[in-house]
Amino acid sequence: MTLESISRRVVRCRRCPELRAYCAQVAVEKKRAFSDWTYWGKPVPSFGDPNARVLFVGLAPGAHGSNRTGRPFTGDASGDFLYPALHRAGFSNQATAVHRDDGLRLHDCFITAVVRCAPPHNKPTPDELRRCFPYLLEEFDALERLRVVVAFGSIAFDGCVRMLRERGYALDPLRPAFAHGGEATARRGAREIVLLSSYHPSRQNTNTGKLTAKMFDAIFTRAKDLLRDDG
Repeated sequence: MTLESISRRVVRCRRCPELRAYCAQVAVEKKRAFSDWTYWGKPVPSFGDPNARVLFVGLAPGAHGSNRTGRPFTGDASGDFLYPALHRAGFSNQATAVHRDDGLRLHDCFITAVVRCAPPHNKPTPDELRRCFPYLLEEFDALERLRVVVAFGSIAFDGCVRMLRERGYALDPLRPAFAHGGEATARRGAREIVLLSSYHPSRQNTNTGKLTAKMFDAIFTRAKDLLRDDG
């Protein structure tokens, strides 16, 4: 299954009626600052380089971010922190992400999430996570050159651990724990993938200093080092 076909299925997805109703409601009511926007209001497809060796996994679209723009981490504070870091690390051609047609391109990386619809209060339910999980597995399968997975936040981290186990990878350590800068190695036969974890670049983390630009940059530096080691 190709990444394009997965994206088409994501956009048409109706597995979580409660999330579809919520996203549609937000798209109509809008936020005053974006009253002149036509909101995307649908499940948000993933975005990036189909030949990527790095997969970045977030939590879910923001109600007035990706649910508005239709692209992961675009149009909210999380993206304002993430995309400059990607640009500094050489993973993107520009540091800004405003809308789907702003010219942003990613190099050697792909961005997805464990949930594709904006959940109320940014808290997806276990059922919503379960229903969306097959899309993450399909994208993982389609990214044949993948060498590094970076999880933003503990929920994304848990999804990535499950993804690797579902695909038959043995993890070292056996039960990796989420931590900023955490690292685990996943092996299946001759293939090796490294799982890195980072605090989520949410406003709550960045405004309080729990996640600084220096801390965030270190994650991308480590990912680049792993790619160099891979050759």
